[in-house]
Amino acid sequence: MNIDYKEVGRRMSKRRKELGLKQYQVCEMIDVNYKYISNLETGRSAPSLDVIMRLCEALQTTPDYLLLGSDKGETVISDSTLIEKISVLDSKSKAIVSGVIDLLNDYR
Repeated sequence: MNIDYKEVGRRMSKRRKELGLKQYQVCEMIDVNYKYISNLETGRSAPSLDVIMRLCEALQTTPDYLLLGSDKGETVISDSTLIEKISVLDSKSKAIVSGVIDLLNDYR
């Protein structure tokens, strides 16, 4: 299987823009320099597996989407994002979220 790194770069750029992020913000999030992100988005550089995984977390997406364009860009929500969202809820809302999580775990 051949990976088209120009397409990978286009998907990275598209997802970054969907999230309203600038290249420098993604650089800071994944600890790489600005020129490297630019090279990735234009397909001049191929990301390592480590960089792909950090990009997926920063761009809230999956490796399948970045590398192959599959999963329709399905977002992956990190644990820290969930904790942040739940922490601002009142007690009653937290109980509801807890119940929904229990239902999802039972369903699996």
